[in-house]
Amino acid sequence: MSIKHFLQFNDLSREELLYVFERTRIIKSQFKAYQQYWPLQDRTLVMIFEKASTRTRLSFEAGMQQLGGSAIYLNTRDSQLGRGEPVEDAAQVISRMSDIVMIRTFEQEIIERFAANSRVPVVNGLTNEYHPCQILADIFTYIEQRGSIQGKTVAWIGDSNNVCNTWLQAAEVLDFNVHVSTPPGYEVEPERANLYGNNHFEVFADPMDAARGAHLVTTDVWTSMGFEAENEERLRDFVDWQVDADMMHVAAADALFMHCLPAHRGEEVSAEVIDGRQSVVWDEAENRLHVQKALMEYLLLGKV
Repeated sequence: MSIKHFLQFNDLSREELLYVFERTRIIKSQFKAYQQYWPLQDRTLVMIFEKASTRTRLSFEAGMQQLGGSAIYLNTRDSQLGRGEPVEDAAQVISRMSDIVMIRTFEQEIIERFAANSRVPVVNGLTNEYHPCQILADIFTYIEQRGSIQGKTVAWIGDSNNVCNTWLQAAEVLDFNVHVSTPPGYEVEPERANLYGNNHFEVFADPMDAARGAHLVTTDVWTSMGFEAENEERLRDFVDWQVDADMMHVAAADALFMHCLPAHRGEEVSAEVIDGRQSVVWDEAENRLHVQKALMEYLLLGKV
């Protein structure tokens, strides 16, 4: 099997993604039944972090251990990568000493350069442009709760950030629709999202219109990592883009609410929504663990 990376959501085909979702269901069921499953025994995951994380580190490290392998944490501040070693050189060395690498960094270019020089699969744990593992978990959560996402409508309310970009890619691959509403000046940039076209998303000036009839309403913090200097300005610009009870009321009757976390109650989402009956944020967070186990299994072993 040739090396396959997961650097953007559309690196996997629809068929491959549906396979990963089915494997996720099986692996999660085994985990819940306390059935030992060690297909990656003696395999090693190296996790490289340039951006801080809670869920990404925990889900990958615990996931690899639950599959029988081991995980090694590297922070760029504490390694030669933080002292100017070329990414290409680091990739050559690290990939000769491990079986799979996860990187959480800033520019997408960094992870692309690493993957181009790696002898093992490389997974995007988050970049400024994309967050594919998060959307894997989100879509699996929707499937788990409501069935197929094909033909459904997802409302994205807020900043057109890496999570939004990845939702737009996912819509193209899995054939659903995204309604996007951002404040003026924060619009989607199709070339940055690496989209083939605009057939699967629609832009709305009014966030209430974007949410109307949606099967899933989702958002993220108004100020992503790396944009802290803009926080005060963003708090003013995004004030009308909070997901609240009124917004959920115009969505479909059985609509779900998701948030990749951490969340700021009273900013991008009201406490009433994120802690309410339509919210599945805790299932969504847990499912990072299970989809990433299925993803690593597929990248390393292919279809089993």
